[in-house]
Amino acid sequence: MQNIIITTIKEWNIENYFKIKEQYKEEFNFHLITNKEELTLETVHTLEPKYIFFPHWSWVIPKKIYDNFNCVVFHMTDLPYGRGGSPFQNLIMNEVYDTKISALKVEDGLDTGDIYLKEDCNISIGSAQENFIKISKIVFEKMIPSFLENDLKPQKQSGKITQFKRRKPEDSNILKLENKSISKLYDFIRMLDAEGYPKAYMELENIKIEFSQVHQKDKKLTGRFEMIENE
Repeated sequence: MQNIIITTIKEWNIENYFKIKEQYKEEFNFHLITNKEELTLETVHTLEPKYIFFPHWSWVIPKKIYDNFNCVVFHMTDLPYGRGGSPFQNLIMNEVYDTKISALKVEDGLDTGDIYLKEDCNISIGSAQENFIKISKIVFEKMIPSFLENDLKPQKQSGKITQFKRRKPEDSNILKLENKSISKLYDFIRMLDAEGYPKAYMELENIKIEFSQVHQKDKKLTGRFEMIENE
């Protein structure tokens, strides 16, 4: 049987990995990589995979790997719109709530590779983590099976290129938000509410206040806050 490698660092993707592994156990051998030390040319050569999928990966993919194997990443925009970092947060800040998940071939440029397929996704409600879990289901239940069951041919990207800038931790300061309407504050808090992300915050003298688990009803927001004394 052919080998498939899935490389990811998020628990919701790892959970879906085991589901798809069981689903296709008679057709493919699945292998999971969860840290950059495991992603070596030697390991990949040993497995000779049909595909290496990267549903969520925080490190640079070695050129010797993507030049010699079919490496596929999943980007949360309708490429070539939204190339670059922090796609979820940038989409929200630009009030783009209907987006697509693009499966593309890894190459030298950032999000410049040929596109295999796209799937629709709406991100108008819910925390970042809730949306990442939803996107994971799309990737593992629709997109990866399309690769396994069909001979997909990538196509060159077409359309106007728009670049996204990777956000920095200090960009999570609520006071930097120009429009502080209820709907904008809702979006700002929820877009940063996920494992590993710097939560929306504000500072009051030596106290840092972090916001999460936000819900909007009419002109009112409810949620959770934590107050942390700066050292």
